[in-house]
Amino acid sequence: MHATIEAKLRAAFTPTHLDVINESHQHRVPAGSQSHFKVVLVSDAFSGQRTIGRHRAVYATLAAELENGLHALALHTYTPQEWGDAQGQAPKSPACGGAGIDA
Repeated sequence: MHATIEAKLRAAFTPTHLDVINESHQHRVPAGSQSHFKVVLVSDAFSGQRTIGRHRAVYATLAAELENGLHALALHTYTPQEWGDAQGQAPKSPACGGAGIDA
């Protein structure tokens, strides 16, 4: 799942920066799951778009994955200028109260 998400986002958005981070281990899922991801995506394609439009574009790109096991995406989408203004730092993900599971 991780490699597919990364490949699709690279092809669709030609990012200047992309982090795809599997955060499944922070949730109540079996060990080794790939169902919860944080995506930091920096692309010129987002210029002139509001956040909702950017997120819709990502969801459309990953529609098949969302239908087949991808449960959650924490999206952080930036233009290169915005990423520079943020000093190359995306917000940290909050802790999940349901981390871990007895398999």
